[in-house]
Amino acid sequence: MKRLLVVYHTQGGRTGAMAEAVLRGARRATETETVMKRAGNTTLEDLLACHGLVVGTPENFGYMAGMVKDFFDRTYYPAEGKTVGLPYALFVSAGNDGTGAVREIDRIATGYGWKRVAEPLIARKEVTEADLAACEALGEAMATGVALGVF
Repeated sequence: MKRLLVVYHTQGGRTGAMAEAVLRGARRATETETVMKRAGNTTLEDLLACHGLVVGTPENFGYMAGMVKDFFDRTYYPAEGKTVGLPYALFVSAGNDGTGAVREIDRIATGYGWKRVAEPLIARKEVTEADLAACEALGEAMATGVALGVF
């Protein structure tokens, strides 16, 4: 069975609500196993075992959360050359515009050799019902795409 990994960090709960919505949507695709983990608890083995990845972060000072960066720091060199072509998507809970977090995650993902397969979802200020619905749709699309091998 193919596996989708959702890696996220939350402090105030907004990014966590978005992650839960991604998970709800992804679990509609029963042919894919979806695993959701906080970034600080996600291991190299988790990354190497997945066939698709969704990264969620709050925007902190125009950047990704430190724990998301920590996940990248811990896995980048050990995973070098082993995850090339991995499809990924992003969601950001932003107090500002979220573009800094997206830009820097995309830069790191380029180093891994991953390919972004969806436009980033950015919830600005408050997370709305529309944002959560978009997260559910993203999760379902990612899990279905992984299962079908369309990425």
